Amino acid sequence: MDVTGKVVLISGAARGMGAHEARRFAEAGACVILGDVLDDEVRALAEELGDARALAVPLDVSRSEDWEGAVAAGVARFGQIDVLVNNAGILRFSDIETCSDEEWEKVLSINLGGAFKGIRAVLPVMKRNGSGSIINISSTAGLKAFGGVSAYVTSKFGIRGLTKAAAVELAGHGIRVNSVHPGNIDTDMVEDLYPNFNHVPMKRMGQPDEIANLVIYLASDASSFSTGAEFVADGGETGGMPDLFAQAS
Repeated sequence: MDVTGKVVLISGAARGMGAHEARRFAEAGACVILGDVLDDEVRALAEELGDARALAVPLDVSRSEDWEGAVAAGVARFGQIDVLVNNAGILRFSDIETCSDEEWEKVLSINLGGAFKGIRAVLPVMKRNGSGSIINISSTAGLKAFGGVSAYVTSKFGIRGLTKAAAVELAGHGIRVNSVHPGNIDTDMVEDLYPNFNHVPMKRMGQPDEIANLVIYLASDASSFSTGAEFVADGGETGGMPDLFAQAS
């Protein structure tokens, strides 16, 4: 998959899947604009990748002005933006009865509102170029519900709808929009979340690079006929439950 010369804006790039995606894109010949609220960490990653390949920008994805600043800084450095990866997200634990207005609004404003504002911010540049690939990181929680994380599930289902609406609206401008639905990936977000992975047919967590490879495919011209689609990487979790008798033995 060739992404040589492409310019990629990644939100939530300082840690976890975002950082792995940034490294893989840089290794594959792309330039990366790294957005995050963790200023020191995202600057350190940009230094690791080198000035020729990477630019760190402050980015609170819930703030439209931060998105506008990130896009302007990226275009000033690299001349264009070809790919947007809406990666930033947070997970909070509370059931519907105990979820406060503040928690609900924060999760939705980052996970779903951030993706919307990111898409809106890059559109003038991508329309001018007549092409682009937008990749929204959802979750298996955007395909099936989990108890105790109602705001998170709602935000991730919302990303599916946003992806499809944007794909239909933007296809005529040569802009593709797809969603990625990771399962349990070996990052801080899911650390100690499960005692085992018997609910996953492959019986393991995924690795961040396995998601990064999928993201790079969607960023590349190899996926040129894919838009408005859901790409799942979950070890078979949403395919169905493994044998319950085998689990119990």
